Amino acid sequence: MEKGSALREARLDIEEFNYAYADTLDRFDIDGWVEYFTEDGLYHVIARDNEESGLPLGLIYCEGKAMMKDRAYALLNTEMYAPRYLQLSITNTRALKIEGELIHAAANYTLIETLVEEKSRIHQVGKYRDIFRRTPKGLLLQERKCIYDSVMIDNCLVFPV
Repeated sequence: MEKGSALREARLDIEEFNYAYADTLDRFDIDGWVEYFTEDGLYHVIARDNEESGLPLGLIYCEGKAMMKDRAYALLNTEMYAPRYLQLSITNTRALKIEGELIHAAANYTLIETLVEEKSRIHQVGKYRDIFRRTPKGLLLQERKCIYDSVMIDNCLVFPV
């Protein structure tokens, strides 16, 4: 398979993956979210200005599935301060490079929040920088870096994007 068609096929696989990922989070299935990662996967949410400046400090940093499971447990056992709906949209998916079982990819994301009796609002906008691993189970995230553009974000950001 030539490089261009391999990247197109990888993009389609990633789009299907991202559709399922977004649906899982839209349903608040936090335990299910963990299963999208490899055992040693990395999940990092970081501000764009920190990322571009080479500063590693981010809002969320989970290294390994055990740490993600701990985060999921904490989130599911924390009282929500107000009923809400979250809607995650993932667009402009690109497969950038394939190295054996690894696929480097990028996409844009938007998280919209709706609190009961309030208008919907954009909660967070950013870009994913991903490394996927092809496994017997299908694609899994080896690394998902969520680089958010929003300078002002809620100080209660705990939900995965």
